[in-house]
Amino acid sequence: MEIAVTVNGQTYERDVEPRKLLIHFLRDDLDLTGSHIGCDTGNCGACSVIVDGVLLKSCMLLAVQANGTRIETVEGLSEDGELTRLQQAFNEHHALQCGYCTPGMLMSTTALLRENPSPSEDEIKKALQGNICRCTGYWNIVEAVKSVAK
Repeated sequence: MEIAVTVNGQTYERDVEPRKLLIHFLRDDLDLTGSHIGCDTGNCGACSVIVDGVLLKSCMLLAVQANGTRIETVEGLSEDGELTRLQQAFNEHHALQCGYCTPGMLMSTTALLRENPSPSEDEIKKALQGNICRCTGYWNIVEAVKSVAK
């Protein structure tokens, strides 16, 4: 099935199998490997992307369902090759260890900060509920987000 999507500002047209998940389309067809495959069940959040302004888990969406949408992946966060303030904060606050969950955490918190530039600690924690991290204990991630919140 022919689809057209705009990913990180670039439009792609591809023929995809109707059953292909968006995460596999992004990684395998477009070579955008920043989003990770963690569970294929929507539980871990490692594959989180922003589709038409809405945070979604790309392992829960078929690529054909994304036809005509604007998708943002972790690769699209940097500005002119420079890390965003949020990405810098993750580094400064040691909010990553193995890094597997980091793309999903960054996308989740980017979506949060766009919607609510001044979230409380509880709101940050709630925004992160759809993401699993086995390394950091979440504290440093919350601190990183708090540091860039207005």
